[in-house]
Amino acid sequence: MMNAAQLRQSFLDFFATKQHRIVPSAPMVVKNDPTLMFTNAGMNQFKEIFLGNTLAVDKRVANSQKCLRVSGKHNDLEEVGHDTYHHTMFEMLGNWSFGDYFKNEAINWAWEYLVEVLKLDAILLYATVFEGDKQDGLDRDTESFNYWTRHLPESHVLNGNKKDNFWEMGDAGPCGPCSEVHIDLRSEEDKKKIPGRDLVNAGHPEVIEIWNLVFIQYNRKASGQLELLPAKHVDTGMGFERLCRALQGKASNYDTDIFTPLLDKQCELTNLKYSVSEQTDIAMRVVADHVRTIAFAIADGQLPSNVKAGYVIRRILRRAVRYGYTFLGRRESFLSLLIEPLIETMGQAYPELVAQKGFIIKVIHEEEESFLRTLETGISLLDKIIADIKASNKKVITGKQVFELYDTFGFPIDLTDLIARENQLEIDKSGFEVEMEAQKQRARNATSVQTDDWVIVTPDEVEEFVGYDYQAVDVVITRYRKVKQNNKELFQVVFNVTPFYAESGGQIGDKGRIVNATETVEVIDTKKENNLIVHLMVSLPKDPFARFTAEVNEQLRQQVACHHSVTHLLHKALREVLGSHVEQKGSLVSPEHLRFDFAHFQKVSDEELKKVEALVNLLIRENLILEEHRTVPMSKAQELGAVALFGEKYGDVVRIIQFGGSIELCGGTHVGSTGEIGLFKIVSESSIATGIRRIEGVAGGKAEAYVEAQFELISELKGLMKNPPNLRKSIELLIEESSSLAKKVESMQRNMIAVEIKELIANAQEVNGVLVVSTQLSPALSDLMKDFAMQLRSQFKKGVAVLGTQVNGNPKIAVALSDELVKIGWNAVEIIREASKEIQGGGGGQPFFAEAGGKNIAGLEKAMNKALELIKAKL
Repeated sequence: MMNAAQLRQSFLDFFATKQHRIVPSAPMVVKNDPTLMFTNAGMNQFKEIFLGNTLAVDKRVANSQKCLRVSGKHNDLEEVGHDTYHHTMFEMLGNWSFGDYFKNEAINWAWEYLVEVLKLDAILLYATVFEGDKQDGLDRDTESFNYWTRHLPESHVLNGNKKDNFWEMGDAGPCGPCSEVHIDLRSEEDKKKIPGRDLVNAGHPEVIEIWNLVFIQYNRKASGQLELLPAKHVDTGMGFERLCRALQGKASNYDTDIFTPLLDKQCELTNLKYSVSEQTDIAMRVVADHVRTIAFAIADGQLPSNVKAGYVIRRILRRAVRYGYTFLGRRESFLSLLIEPLIETMGQAYPELVAQKGFIIKVIHEEEESFLRTLETGISLLDKIIADIKASNKKVITGKQVFELYDTFGFPIDLTDLIARENQLEIDKSGFEVEMEAQKQRARNATSVQTDDWVIVTPDEVEEFVGYDYQAVDVVITRYRKVKQNNKELFQVVFNVTPFYAESGGQIGDKGRIVNATETVEVIDTKKENNLIVHLMVSLPKDPFARFTAEVNEQLRQQVACHHSVTHLLHKALREVLGSHVEQKGSLVSPEHLRFDFAHFQKVSDEELKKVEALVNLLIRENLILEEHRTVPMSKAQELGAVALFGEKYGDVVRIIQFGGSIELCGGTHVGSTGEIGLFKIVSESSIATGIRRIEGVAGGKAEAYVEAQFELISELKGLMKNPPNLRKSIELLIEESSSLAKKVESMQRNMIAVEIKELIANAQEVNGVLVVSTQLSPALSDLMKDFAMQLRSQFKKGVAVLGTQVNGNPKIAVALSDELVKIGWNAVEIIREASKEIQGGGGGQPFFAEAGGKNIAGLEKAMNKALELIKAKL
């Protein structure tokens, strides 16, 4: 029986014998595609070929692609761990034909591999074919049916509807019928009860799809109309984990050797057993699945964060932590301890895991520790919410409260539900869903893009970028389309050749214009969608068929080039000063400034920053000449020691940028020699994520302007200080004087408080042996209200104080109780909660002291009187 590694290799070896080129997996995190955050199918890296934007170098390719599905229509997150075959991160085995073979070969080879190579029992297999669709005017796929019935009995070849058997890339784009292969893994007893054909695509956990053969032959236009593509393509995807389960005869994907090392390690760490408790089993499966996703995402350059793809990864990590916390009893971080068995299982196939092992472990550990602290905070907040609900004799935590815990504090809804039920309360799930949907709608509105169909002006298969050599070139428009985003209408325009650099690799897109004798049209941005360079314009030329000269804004390009070249020098300097562990994790290069993110686990000291900046400026003064090599085989680039970024997709032929000892793979624009940069200044250094630091800086003319601004500031300060001979010493003396005065003011305030408190107590009303103090403090003393309250308490043996004040024109009240009153059951929080209604506010605190702010200043006196009424009612 094959293990997982052998199975993966057998697939690749099989298609190598069918003249397929074996290509590496693309990164799981997608760049340069506004429609995707993650690779969710094996075909993603070939999307531009299907779209007709790029010509295929190889007509036949195959690979094993790492994929992630957690959002959009492909959202498997909630099923993960609860069933036997859904995953967030999974591998997709695939073979592709770009205008070469079609249905006959694809079906025959699928059969040959499954039955003749893997020796799967043919009687277990079912195939589905597209039944046709009247609305689209499509007939049944009888061609695929006829090919399948050469291998399978007709009773095992089933019709499938448009949902299951017509594959589409999106609302528009390449599409076509597909043929799925399903396998029946039930027991013989169950097979006798009901035929497998009745359970295909019915959600049965043991009758599952393992391979989908997609036959791309149509293009769906924005209007919904279908048109035939000029060439027919094959795109197949087979779930590696499911295939492994079928071949190894397991009841679950998690029982295969892909996952068992991760489950075994969890048993060791938790002293729990697998296959004993369903709740524990689900938690262990969730953790095993999620830790793979997190590790691969980090290896591909996507760190947990609070935005976009980073937020998805953080959410997955926190979901794993939460399952470990709630169901496995883990109160300390442990996910990072699973990386070792993960690498032992998958490191050979995916060497990026091995290369970044230490970094992956560190990031996961820090993130997990942080979220465990968040869980503790969330539990404290939830405890307060529960106490308030019980105090008001209610039984339900509102959907808004549940959502705030989830969205603001990262507290999972199911943990809120669990704790609520332990306290005999319920949560308003429907209210939570309303809040969640509102947030999703806001996100959709912010990112929604409407695109029209491309209008072909001049047919041209390949767009050529010549911007490394030219900043002005004659062009013709080949296609354009209208796009609408955030209620703004723009046009995307494509030329046959372009000098404009498209936003990529952290470098922003070029701006400029196209001109001819009759008109000038501004290019406001340049972006890359898949492999297509699109130029954004507010309006189209009056005559799209005319010839134009495309001109890049040279001043902006030069400033961008300065900043981009500096990032290479900065990378080299950081590695020399901080160590070889430093790796670039992202950048932004604009005309105004640069941002450089890198892996490092502690703050860069001021002394280290000085060394880094000095080293970069030394390299600038050396006037190193740019050595550019545009068509270098990747193997040769690796021999030369060129630095590649994890998570970037590189082809077989790459571009190398070299300035002296700095050698990197890069597609951006650069200065001809480092002397053109002139000067580099570091503006700031900070932490942006676990294990990731960020340096922001300026170069060239922007650096000169920055230095000039600093000198102007120093000059202004000297003027304010009456031009002292030693500015630093004068400022230090001023700070000392200010600190001394502040202490004197604080001492005076405390003395004043003490005097006023004596007077308040002397004039206090005594009711049934309890001193009652009530006063409004002047707004100037609002910051001292708590001090007032605490000093009053210290003077009371048995007393209560009600204080009021204004803070920036808004009312604020406080209630303080002596310890004796608290002991007999009095609670300042209950009093303040009722009184604060008069000022349209709210607050809280502890039984002995509580305070509240509000909006209604006119209600301040009423609020204080209300508090006094509540107090006197107790006396």
